[in-house]
Amino acid sequence: MLKPERLKGMTPERKRAILQRSMEDIAEVFLEVKGIVDRIRAEGDRVTLEHYRKYKEDITPADLKASREEIERAYEAVDPKLIDHLKLAARNIERFHRAQLEREMWSIEVSKGIIAGRLMRPMEAVGAYVPGRRAAYPSSVLMNVIPAKVAGVEKVIVCTPPDEGMTVNPLTLVAADIAGADEVFKIGGPWAIASMAFGTETVPKVDKIVGPGGIYVTAAKMAVFGHVDIDSPAGPSEILILADESADPEAVAVDLLSQAEHDPDAASVLVTTSPKLAEEVCRLIGEMLGSLPRREIIEAALEKHSAVLIADSMDEAVEFANEYAAEHLEILTEDPIGLLPRIKHAGSIFLGKYAPVPVGDYASGTNHVLPTGRCARMFSGLSVDDFIKKPTFQYLTREGFESLAEAVMALAEAEGLPMHARSVRIRLEKEG
Repeated sequence: MLKPERLKGMTPERKRAILQRSMEDIAEVFLEVKGIVDRIRAEGDRVTLEHYRKYKEDITPADLKASREEIERAYEAVDPKLIDHLKLAARNIERFHRAQLEREMWSIEVSKGIIAGRLMRPMEAVGAYVPGRRAAYPSSVLMNVIPAKVAGVEKVIVCTPPDEGMTVNPLTLVAADIAGADEVFKIGGPWAIASMAFGTETVPKVDKIVGPGGIYVTAAKMAVFGHVDIDSPAGPSEILILADESADPEAVAVDLLSQAEHDPDAASVLVTTSPKLAEEVCRLIGEMLGSLPRREIIEAALEKHSAVLIADSMDEAVEFANEYAAEHLEILTEDPIGLLPRIKHAGSIFLGKYAPVPVGDYASGTNHVLPTGRCARMFSGLSVDDFIKKPTFQYLTREGFESLAEAVMALAEAEGLPMHARSVRIRLEKEG
């Protein structure tokens, strides 16, 4: 399905299509979602209970929250070895994010008599959305909850969609417990986002909502933004591999396929200086496709938004990689670390043949909640910083105040704000 293309030979239209990939457009569902959000803001749990009556006719507010007994039963239902693997991943994620913590307070003397500084204060309550139903995403639980707990957030809750009978995948419950979530609610989609944003009789109001979801979840997050903070926009998964002739064609082919299997709108792109590697990767992908369990999804992703590109030089390849601003950037070259200083835009960077994307997805410690659709140009992956506020402060002595007074009064008057100027002048006059 994929054929090598030369970067220099591409038409502007083809290049634009590769760069744009799947930019999720929420316009088609926004009004429907906004209606749900507005109803929950006005009516609370009643709207959610009405929606989930399809799963349990006699549903009550108590059914919306996972009990301690459910969590204990979940531990019994999950393979103990898998629990150990989750704990290993959690330890690495916590250690990496703990290293991101800054000093609780710092200050400097800007000039004589003027002390200014900044404090670090965690948010009080955060909500993490975790997709569910047919599949479990325990890694998403760890990635969203642990940084918030490390930041010092007092209350971290999880919302995840229930299945028939108002049950939740045991793996999700175990992961939430290991990560330190304070409460787990069995609510999905816009109902979950609105409940966390405004608070209901059962679900506490939060300050920020993070976590991945489909187009309805994305639309709901946009609808509540401003009432709460949200993380960066997230669309289908994507990978760009930057490679030279030293890369293993089979590993490159598998890595491209591993992202394509996520979603029909996923994007997998190889940029290489080696025509031989490009040809071999395309051949191997063609061979592997026939036996893959998610073939239809992969084929759609390869056809829509994927490409194998040949660059005339590594400079040209790096320039395209920066323009693409990938969610996941793998560097498979003889000296991957040497290229790192030249990378300007990427969500997360994977250096060398022993760092495929899945290690970061699950257990190396870095966060897998990353910006997609070229948003790596202005957003970073989820981190401790996302859950911390940084108010500033200042203290001025009389000498410091007098050194600024004339400038402040003049600027205030120039902006047509006389009371701002008077706020300074009155202090000069009273103590003058």
